[in-house]
Amino acid sequence: MKFIKSQKDFYSGVMFTAVGLTFAIGANNYTIGTSARMGPGYFPLMLGIVLALLGMGVIFQGVTSKTAEDGDKLGSFSWRPLVFIIGANILFGILIGGLPSIGLPPMGMVAAIYALTIVSSLAGDTFKLKEVLILSTILSIGSYLAFIKLLALQFPVWPTFITG
Repeated sequence: MKFIKSQKDFYSGVMFTAVGLTFAIGANNYTIGTSARMGPGYFPLMLGIVLALLGMGVIFQGVTSKTAEDGDKLGSFSWRPLVFIIGANILFGILIGGLPSIGLPPMGMVAAIYALTIVSSLAGDTFKLKEVLILSTILSIGSYLAFIKLLALQFPVWPTFITG
């Protein structure tokens, strides 16, 4: 494909456009409403449209922009960050809600945040446990204040074997 000047921009734009269109199409399953009286599908529809338009702009830039002689080629795929980031999010969901099928009780928000932060920090090139634990503590306190105290959401903060 000689018309693509920057593979990175072109394929990033394709990804943005595909995700945006998927959100916009999926939003049609909900009531859209109007700008004055928004339904549950309004925000995903608008977000999908904006993301698709942004993607088209990035595709256009990838086709028209001048780049280095090699054409700004795609590099090798980074599997390690992908696995650790997705794995950390799955682990967070399992820990915060438990997994009754295997008998794992909910471990609560604090334990889930610590696990999420530690596992996702393994995706980087360096790992400093002290810094990760400080970040986990700050995120736990901030999440507790925001979600439990200010928004009054009802989900477990501590493991069920501690709270009873």
